[in-house]
Amino acid sequence: MKGALFDLDGVLIDSETLYTGFWENIDKLYPTGIPNFAIKIKGTTLDMIFRHFPDADVQADILRRLNRFQQEMRFEMYPYAEDFLRRLRAAGIPIALVTSSDEKKMDSLFAQLPTLRDYFDAIIHAGLITHSKPHPEPYLKGAQAIGISPDECCVFEDSLQGLAAGRASGAKVVALATTYPADRLADLADMVVSDFKDLDISRL
Repeated sequence: MKGALFDLDGVLIDSETLYTGFWENIDKLYPTGIPNFAIKIKGTTLDMIFRHFPDADVQADILRRLNRFQQEMRFEMYPYAEDFLRRLRAAGIPIALVTSSDEKKMDSLFAQLPTLRDYFDAIIHAGLITHSKPHPEPYLKGAQAIGISPDECCVFEDSLQGLAAGRASGAKVVALATTYPADRLADLADMVVSDFKDLDISRL
């Protein structure tokens, strides 16, 4: 591995349970008719999610609720995540953050965790991509931004959409079993781990 590409929620930040609850409530308020809607949209951008809510007034209401939700959210990193980023930095490996979150959320995140930004050589957020995960574009742009060929990068992901995007980009994929059980992820990744505690960089 010469480059590392990280998803955010469910990988570095322990927020997936909170988002699941938020979107479950939205689905109750504005029913989509899609079973497990809150799970199926994980890893996708808001533009993609809004395709399920074509009414402009509904979109505006959801956006207001989402902005308020994210402003009030307390961002907490998973145990060992920052240590792993620190180890990658010490090894001289360039790192990109590749997230489906928008720039406003990134501002809130870095306001709460200002030192987190320093670990990343590039940040690819929803406003910089045309095609959401599972399309490979986000990870292709992440690899390009750090100047490393995708096939020499390792993607760290938790969502099914994100794992598919990582695979399609040509990168190696490490799945974090934070959102789904390990056996659900085994066929979608080159490696499945529960956390970063004992992840040896030399194995990647």
